[in-house]
Amino acid sequence: MIAVESSQLQMIDKVVHISRVAKVVKGGRRFSFSAIVVVGDGSGKVGYSLGKANEVPEAIRKGMESAKRNMVAVPLKESTIPHEVLGKFGASSVILKPASPGTGVIAGGTVRAIMEAAGIHDILTKCVGSRNPHNVVKATVEGLKKLRSLEQVSKARGKNVLEEAASA
Repeated sequence: MIAVESSQLQMIDKVVHISRVAKVVKGGRRFSFSAIVVVGDGSGKVGYSLGKANEVPEAIRKGMESAKRNMVAVPLKESTIPHEVLGKFGASSVILKPASPGTGVIAGGTVRAIMEAAGIHDILTKCVGSRNPHNVVKATVEGLKKLRSLEQVSKARGKNVLEEAASA
């Protein structure tokens, strides 16, 4: 797990996993690298990508550039998420639960990287099923995409925020 602070817009970059892959050719094996990279602004935006290249630093750079282009907004409620959610991708499922202030990020390495990049400081998580880093990253981001803030829900239901909070 490598954390890098970029100078432009203070993006938080984290390398989740690096794989060495081999292509068997006539003369032997050709090795290259793939890197899963997570990028966030620390205040509710996060993206991920897979970079592939013949050298590790180049794979990480490619992943970071692609992740910056594929960022999604995450609604936050102070330092946690608005409600519990389940993200699924392939055989991986990730349960995300809001936590009270001071709890911290209770998560494994893969999910922790995404939460820290997104700026979530208090959360409880659990990976169920496959723990393949590719699928866990995708399941976590899928769960974060499902989150809705109180304002979004009340707007969709045609009520104002005060009415919605009173009925909850």
